[in-house]
Amino acid sequence: MMKGRPEPSQSFQRIKVGLIGLIAVVVLIATASTIIASATHERAIGGSAQANLVAEIAASNDMLPETGEPLAEMGVAPSSANVQDAAPPR
Repeated sequence: MMKGRPEPSQSFQRIKVGLIGLIAVVVLIATASTIIASATHERAIGGSAQANLVAEIAASNDMLPETGEPLAEMGVAPSSANVQDAAPPR
């Protein structure tokens, strides 16, 4: 076997194969980046809040009297002020 200069056609073929491999890697990385970016992009679920509606709700909350019962104010538990006294025991 003689080791001499490679033929020009072999050099061009090697360059072509190398460039095709490089382009394939770049396309693969771009595709993966696009998929990951779209998977991590958070979207608004219910839309954006309307400033005038939020201000109106906040103003109406400020008008409510404070009873000292935060759960009753949120509507989670009944208020002791709304409970009527039961009939006295006999």
